[in-house]
This record gives sequence, C-alpha cells and structure tokens, in this order.
Amino acid sequence: MSDLRIAVLGVGVMGADHVARITSKISGARVTVVNDYVTEKAEQIAFEIEGCRAVADPLDAIADPEVDAVVLATPGSTHEKQLLACLEHRKPVMCEKPLTTDVATSLEIVRRESELERPLIQVGFMRRFDDEYMRLKALLDGGELGEPLVMHCVHRNPGVPSYFDSSLIVKDSLVHEVDVTRFLFGEEIASVRIVKPNSNPGAPEGVIDPQIAILRTVSGRHVDVELFVTTGVAYEVRTEVVGEKGSAMIGLDVGMVRKAAPGTWGGTITPGFRERFGRAYDTEIQRWVDAVRNNTNIDGPTAWDGYAAAAVCAAGVESLESGLPVDVRLADRP
Repeated sequence: MSDLRIAVLGVGVMGADHVARITSKISGARVTVVNDYVTEKAEQIAFEIEGCRAVADPLDAIADPEVDAVVLATPGSTHEKQLLACLEHRKPVMCEKPLTTDVATSLEIVRRESELERPLIQVGFMRRFDDEYMRLKALLDGGELGEPLVMHCVHRNPGVPSYFDSSLIVKDSLVHEVDVTRFLFGEEIASVRIVKPNSNPGAPEGVIDPQIAILRTVSGRHVDVELFVTTGVAYEVRTEVVGEKGSAMIGLDVGMVRKAAPGTWGGTITPGFRERFGRAYDTEIQRWVDAVRNNTNIDGPTAWDGYAAAAVCAAGVESLESGLPVDVRLADRP
C-alpha cells in the first residue's frame, strides 16, 4: 500500500509540529504539500522535505491531485471554508480545534458531512489518545469505580499568547475538559456555569483568570474545572474521577520524586503541552493515517464532537458574561 499523501495547511507552532511528526515518526504517510499565509514559512518547510511543495492558496492545496488527505492547523476562522472544500473533494481531514469558530457553522459542517457516504472529519482532541486518559476511560467502562459521581479537573498554563482574552480561556482551554467529560462519561453536557474568583494580578489587564467552570451532564454528574492560564509556573493538567467504589486521578507527573536536605521533596512539573501530550499527538496522527489508508471510519473525535464542544463553550462564554448557569442547546443529530 502506498504512502498517504498529506497536505498540511497552516505551519505555525502546531502545523510545523505535525509536519515534523509525519515526516519523522508516522509510518505510511508523507507530506507532499504545505500552505501558510506566511508564504516564506511554507516555502522554507517545503524546501527541507523531499518531494514536498508549497502551495499559496489553501483551497488549491486541498484540491491538489497529489494530496490524498489534509491536516488543518490554520486559524479557526478559516476552517469552515476549508472543511467544506475537503468535503467537496471527498478528502479526509484531521482538523485541529475548533471545528469552526461558532455553533451555527459547526452544525452546518456536521450536516454537510452527514450527506456523504462516510464521515471524513476528525477533530484534534488529542487527550483521547493519551495513555493516561485511555486507561481512565477503560477503568470507568469496566465498572471498577462503580457509578461515576463527580469529576475534578485542573487546567493550568504558565502563560498564554498576548491576544488571549477571558472568553478564549473558555473556548481554547476549557474546550479540552468539555471533550474529556463527554469522552469519559459518554454523555452530553446539559449546563455550564463560569465562576470568577479574584483575578491573578499577573494576568493581562482585563483578563479574568483564574476561572472555575461547573459542568452538569444530562444524567446529573458534576464536573468542576479550575482554569488558570497565567500561573507563571508550568503546564499542569489533572483529572480525578470520584465514584461509588473509589476514585482515580491522572496527570500527576509522577516521574522521579526526590528528597533532599534540608527537608525538600519534589520533582519536575511538565513545562509545556508538547512534553505532556507529545505522545498523544503521535498516536492520534498514526491512528488517523491508518484509518484513512485502510478506508475505515475514523476512530477519533468526529465533527459532531467538535460541534458539541462549540455549543458548550458558547454557553460558557454566555455564563462568563452573565454570571449565571446556562443550559447547553444541542440540535438533533443528523
């Protein structure tokens, strides 16, 4: 079976990582086309990869006859048009979050894809491919904790880009815990409330950080999430599920724990997302490549998952502004 020929659209931090990953770590695939609105960046990356070309127009890159599948790492505002082009040309696509930047267009993508013979879109919620999250999911599905009752989550970043505002903490950070909740519990989220503690003096002016998100699933399970994206410390992501027969926690970064004089005790906190989830990204892309090459349905997050996450986050932004719980409004599934 020949290698899957991939176009990577957007070669910023995430896209460049995917190009390097496909080139050096992923079997059965190669990058044949790259695109970026900074033309020089795409040309430089293409120059370094044998058999790769830079294509200036992203829609031309999608339609290129030497492209079998697409990785979208472009800004979210461009995703709608690019995803529709992928559907038009019947090309499988791995789309980094968000699916699109608003609920209505995300739902339209779901509906357009449902008209095809098979789904083509996978959304880049990489935590589903992380070893620890997969083990926690297996533990819950196996019933070893009994009925899951409560989930506590922590999502801390040392810092965020200068363009981040309070709503992006919901849409770009909380969105991961939204998908984790749906993945682990296998049900939709019914309501969300954002609580605003005293803001970090080190946060950019006007940015509400930290935030506490309180999610309630349709069966009544409680999930709380501490979102703190300007800690200045390190990258910390933890999840604890409490059930009727015990609890389980992941994300403790327990490697070497060292004790030393005068009574210090500790280890190293993960410095960034690459170190924490690099292997999950590798697994995500390899499994996507394998599914596309074998002409089987994707086994990762779907367009519907991207739409559902967008709907929850839209309710979260509404709650952030009002201070009240907001019900999540999901359309009927096509």
